[in-house]
Amino acid sequence: MNNLIDYTPGTSFLHQLNPVTKLVLATCIIAATLVAHSFAMLIALLGLSFILAACAKVARKLGTLLYMLIPLALIMLAFQTFFIQDGTRLIAWVTNTGLTTGVLVALRLIGIALPLVLMLMVTRPNDLANASVELLHIPYRYAFTFTTALRFIPIFSKEMTAIMEAQTARGVQFDTKNPLKKMQLKMPVIIPLLVSSVRKTDDTALAAEQRGFYLRTVQNSYRHYPLTTLDYVVLIGCILLIASAILL
Repeated sequence: MNNLIDYTPGTSFLHQLNPVTKLVLATCIIAATLVAHSFAMLIALLGLSFILAACAKVARKLGTLLYMLIPLALIMLAFQTFFIQDGTRLIAWVTNTGLTTGVLVALRLIGIALPLVLMLMVTRPNDLANASVELLHIPYRYAFTFTTALRFIPIFSKEMTAIMEAQTARGVQFDTKNPLKKMQLKMPVIIPLLVSSVRKTDDTALAAEQRGFYLRTVQNSYRHYPLTTLDYVVLIGCILLIASAILL
Protein backbone atom coordinates (compact mmCIF):
# COMPACT_ATOMS: atom_id res chain seq x y z
CA MET A 1 0.00 0.00 0.00
CA ASN A 2 2.79 2.36 -0.93
CA ASN A 3 1.64 5.99 -0.49
CA LEU A 4 -2.02 4.96 -0.19
CA ILE A 5 -2.30 6.08 3.41
CA ASP A 6 -0.32 9.29 2.93
CA TYR A 7 -2.24 12.45 3.79
CA THR A 8 -3.86 14.12 0.79
CA PRO A 9 -4.45 17.88 1.32
CA GLY A 10 -7.86 19.27 0.46
CA THR A 11 -10.68 21.62 1.44
CA SER A 12 -13.60 19.18 1.37
CA PHE A 13 -16.00 18.82 4.29
CA LEU A 14 -14.27 15.55 5.14
CA HIS A 15 -10.95 17.36 5.55
CA GLN A 16 -12.62 19.98 7.75
CA LEU A 17 -14.02 17.45 10.22
CA ASN A 18 -12.42 16.96 13.59
CA PRO A 19 -9.94 14.04 13.46
CA VAL A 20 -11.90 12.25 16.19
CA THR A 21 -15.10 12.66 14.16
CA LYS A 22 -13.38 11.08 11.16
CA LEU A 23 -12.25 8.21 13.35
CA VAL A 24 -15.79 7.73 14.70
CA LEU A 25 -17.20 7.88 11.16
CA ALA A 26 -14.81 5.20 9.91
CA THR A 27 -15.52 3.06 12.99
CA CYS A 28 -19.28 3.36 12.49
CA ILE A 29 -19.05 2.39 8.82
CA ILE A 30 -16.98 -0.64 9.83
CA ALA A 31 -19.45 -1.54 12.60
CA ALA A 32 -22.37 -1.17 10.19
CA THR A 33 -20.55 -3.44 7.73
CA LEU A 34 -20.14 -6.09 10.42
CA VAL A 35 -23.78 -6.04 11.57
CA ALA A 36 -25.37 -5.73 8.11
CA HIS A 37 -26.94 -8.94 6.77
CA SER A 38 -28.16 -7.92 3.32
CA PHE A 39 -26.21 -7.51 0.10
CA ALA A 40 -27.97 -4.20 -0.58
CA MET A 41 -26.77 -2.70 2.71
CA LEU A 42 -23.20 -3.89 2.24
CA ILE A 43 -23.07 -2.51 -1.29
CA ALA A 44 -24.60 0.76 -0.06
CA LEU A 45 -21.87 1.05 2.60
CA LEU A 46 -19.19 0.47 -0.03
CA GLY A 47 -20.86 3.13 -2.15
CA LEU A 48 -20.85 5.50 0.83
CA SER A 49 -17.09 5.05 1.23
CA PHE A 50 -16.51 5.90 -2.43
CA ILE A 51 -18.89 8.88 -2.27
CA LEU A 52 -16.91 10.25 0.67
CA ALA A 53 -13.67 9.54 -1.20
CA ALA A 54 -14.99 11.36 -4.27
CA CYS A 55 -15.89 14.38 -2.13
CA ALA A 56 -12.35 14.39 -0.74
CA LYS A 57 -10.89 13.80 -4.24
CA VAL A 58 -9.14 10.57 -3.24
CA ALA A 59 -11.44 8.15 -5.07
CA ARG A 60 -8.63 7.01 -7.38
CA LYS A 61 -6.39 6.06 -4.45
CA LEU A 62 -9.27 4.23 -2.78
CA GLY A 63 -9.95 2.43 -6.06
CA THR A 64 -6.32 1.29 -6.09
CA LEU A 65 -6.81 -0.20 -2.63
CA LEU A 66 -9.99 -1.92 -3.80
CA TYR A 67 -8.08 -3.44 -6.72
CA MET A 68 -5.47 -4.77 -4.29
CA LEU A 69 -8.13 -6.25 -1.99
CA ILE A 70 -10.12 -8.09 -4.67
CA PRO A 71 -7.73 -11.12 -4.88
CA LEU A 72 -7.82 -11.54 -1.09
CA ALA A 73 -11.61 -11.21 -1.11
CA LEU A 74 -11.88 -13.89 -3.80
CA ILE A 75 -9.65 -16.21 -1.74
CA MET A 76 -11.92 -15.71 1.28
CA LEU A 77 -14.94 -16.43 -0.91
CA ALA A 78 -13.37 -19.65 -2.16
CA PHE A 79 -12.58 -20.78 1.39
CA GLN A 80 -16.17 -20.19 2.47
CA THR A 81 -17.57 -22.21 -0.44
CA PHE A 82 -15.18 -25.03 0.40
CA PHE A 83 -15.87 -25.24 4.14
CA ILE A 84 -19.62 -24.50 4.14
CA GLN A 85 -21.50 -27.40 2.56
CA ASP A 86 -25.03 -26.62 3.83
CA GLY A 87 -27.84 -25.95 1.39
CA THR A 88 -28.38 -26.97 -2.23
CA ARG A 89 -25.34 -27.96 -4.29
CA LEU A 90 -24.91 -25.71 -7.32
CA ILE A 91 -21.72 -26.95 -8.98
CA ALA A 92 -18.88 -29.21 -7.79
CA TRP A 93 -18.54 -28.51 -4.03
CA VAL A 94 -20.23 -25.09 -4.15
CA THR A 95 -23.60 -24.79 -2.40
CA ASN A 96 -25.98 -21.85 -2.36
CA THR A 97 -25.37 -21.27 1.36
CA GLY A 98 -21.60 -21.42 0.93
CA LEU A 99 -21.69 -19.05 -2.02
CA THR A 100 -23.94 -16.57 -0.19
CA THR A 101 -21.76 -16.66 2.90
CA GLY A 102 -18.61 -16.28 0.81
CA VAL A 103 -19.92 -13.19 -0.97
CA LEU A 104 -20.96 -11.65 2.36
CA VAL A 105 -17.50 -12.31 3.84
CA ALA A 106 -15.78 -10.85 0.76
CA LEU A 107 -17.93 -7.69 0.89
CA ARG A 108 -17.32 -7.32 4.61
CA LEU A 109 -13.56 -7.66 4.13
CA ILE A 110 -13.54 -4.85 1.58
CA GLY A 111 -16.02 -2.77 3.58
CA ILE A 112 -13.84 -2.95 6.70
CA ALA A 113 -10.61 -1.89 4.97
CA LEU A 114 -11.85 1.04 2.87
CA PRO A 115 -13.23 3.42 5.57
CA LEU A 116 -10.17 3.17 7.80
CA VAL A 117 -7.75 3.86 4.95
CA LEU A 118 -9.98 6.69 3.72
CA MET A 119 -9.82 8.28 7.18
CA LEU A 120 -6.02 8.11 7.11
CA MET A 121 -5.94 9.68 3.63
CA VAL A 122 -7.71 12.85 4.82
CA THR A 123 -6.18 13.18 8.31
CA ARG A 124 -2.71 14.28 9.33
CA PRO A 125 -1.17 11.78 11.76
CA ASN A 126 -0.19 14.56 14.18
CA ASP A 127 -3.75 15.91 14.23
CA LEU A 128 -5.15 12.44 14.82
CA ALA A 129 -2.79 11.83 17.75
CA ASN A 130 -3.32 15.24 19.37
CA ALA A 131 -7.11 15.19 18.95
CA SER A 132 -7.31 11.67 20.38
CA VAL A 133 -5.32 12.80 23.41
CA GLU A 134 -7.42 15.94 23.89
CA LEU A 135 -10.93 14.57 23.27
CA LEU A 136 -10.65 10.83 23.95
CA HIS A 137 -8.09 11.21 26.76
CA ILE A 138 -5.87 8.52 25.25
CA PRO A 139 -2.37 8.55 26.80
CA TYR A 140 -0.07 10.41 24.45
CA ARG A 141 2.48 7.59 24.33
CA TYR A 142 -0.13 5.26 22.79
CA ALA A 143 -1.31 7.84 20.27
CA PHE A 144 2.29 8.63 19.35
CA THR A 145 3.08 4.93 18.90
CA PHE A 146 0.11 4.47 16.56
CA THR A 147 0.88 7.48 14.38
CA THR A 148 4.59 6.63 14.26
CA ALA A 149 3.75 3.14 13.04
CA LEU A 150 1.66 4.71 10.26
CA ARG A 151 4.59 6.90 9.23
CA PHE A 152 6.91 3.91 9.06
CA ILE A 153 4.70 1.97 6.61
CA PRO A 154 5.66 3.97 3.46
CA ILE A 155 9.28 4.18 4.67
CA PHE A 156 9.56 0.41 5.03
CA SER A 157 7.78 -0.06 1.71
CA LYS A 158 10.34 2.11 -0.06
CA GLU A 159 13.19 0.27 1.64
CA MET A 160 11.69 -3.06 0.62
CA THR A 161 11.52 -1.83 -2.98
CA ALA A 162 15.12 -0.62 -2.85
CA ILE A 163 16.35 -3.96 -1.48
CA MET A 164 14.43 -5.89 -4.14
CA GLU A 165 15.85 -3.66 -6.88
CA ALA A 166 19.36 -4.29 -5.56
CA GLN A 167 18.73 -8.03 -5.56
CA THR A 168 17.26 -7.82 -9.08
CA ALA A 169 20.46 -6.11 -10.24
CA ARG A 170 22.32 -9.14 -8.88
CA GLY A 171 20.23 -11.51 -10.97
CA VAL A 172 17.36 -12.43 -8.65
CA GLN A 173 14.13 -12.77 -10.65
CA PHE A 174 11.28 -11.50 -8.46
CA ASP A 175 8.92 -11.31 -11.45
CA THR A 176 8.24 -15.05 -11.45
CA LYS A 177 4.58 -16.05 -11.63
CA ASN A 178 5.01 -18.91 -9.19
CA PRO A 179 3.72 -17.57 -5.84
CA LEU A 180 5.64 -20.14 -3.79
CA LYS A 181 8.91 -19.34 -5.53
CA LYS A 182 8.25 -15.61 -5.20
CA MET A 183 7.70 -16.04 -1.45
CA GLN A 184 10.88 -18.09 -1.20
CA LEU A 185 12.85 -15.34 -2.96
CA LYS A 186 11.42 -12.63 -0.70
CA MET A 187 12.21 -14.39 2.57
CA PRO A 188 15.94 -13.41 2.54
CA VAL A 189 14.89 -9.80 1.83
CA ILE A 190 12.92 -9.65 5.07
CA ILE A 191 16.06 -10.04 7.22
CA PRO A 192 17.82 -6.79 6.15
CA LEU A 193 14.45 -5.01 6.26
CA LEU A 194 13.92 -6.23 9.83
CA VAL A 195 17.39 -5.07 10.85
CA SER A 196 16.77 -1.67 9.28
CA SER A 197 13.36 -1.32 10.98
CA VAL A 198 14.80 -2.13 14.41
CA ARG A 199 17.57 0.43 13.88
CA LYS A 200 15.09 3.13 12.83
CA THR A 201 12.79 2.33 15.75
CA ASP A 202 15.67 2.61 18.21
CA ASP A 203 16.83 5.92 16.69
CA THR A 204 13.28 7.31 16.87
CA ALA A 205 12.90 6.28 20.51
CA LEU A 206 16.21 7.94 21.45
CA ALA A 207 15.31 11.13 19.56
CA ALA A 208 11.88 11.31 21.25
CA GLU A 209 13.40 10.78 24.70
CA GLN A 210 15.98 13.53 24.13
CA ARG A 211 13.16 15.92 23.23
CA GLY A 212 11.33 15.33 26.50
CA PHE A 213 8.75 12.87 25.22
CA TYR A 214 7.83 11.63 28.70
CA LEU A 215 7.20 15.20 29.91
CA ARG A 216 4.47 15.88 27.35
CA THR A 217 0.90 16.46 28.59
CA VAL A 218 -2.37 17.62 27.02
CA GLN A 219 -1.54 21.21 27.99
CA ASN A 220 1.65 21.10 25.91
CA SER A 221 -0.25 20.96 22.61
CA TYR A 222 -0.23 24.26 20.71
CA ARG A 223 -3.40 23.34 18.80
CA HIS A 224 -6.86 22.51 20.06
CA TYR A 225 -9.54 20.51 18.29
CA PRO A 226 -13.05 21.64 19.29
CA LEU A 227 -16.11 19.95 17.81
CA THR A 228 -18.10 22.09 15.39
CA THR A 229 -21.71 21.94 14.19
CA LEU A 230 -20.61 19.89 11.19
CA ASP A 231 -19.01 17.36 13.52
CA TYR A 232 -22.22 16.95 15.53
CA VAL A 233 -24.24 16.49 12.32
CA VAL A 234 -21.86 13.75 11.18
CA LEU A 235 -21.98 12.06 14.59
CA ILE A 236 -25.79 11.99 14.46
CA GLY A 237 -25.52 10.54 10.97
CA CYS A 238 -23.24 7.81 12.35
CA ILE A 239 -25.92 6.79 14.86
CA LEU A 240 -28.52 6.64 12.10
CA LEU A 241 -26.15 4.60 9.96
CA ILE A 242 -25.69 1.97 12.67
CA ALA A 243 -29.45 1.83 13.26
CA SER A 244 -30.12 1.38 9.55
CA ALA A 245 -27.60 -1.46 9.29
CA ILE A 246 -29.25 -3.26 12.22
CA LEU A 247 -32.83 -2.81 11.06
CA LEU A 248 -32.44 -3.33 7.29
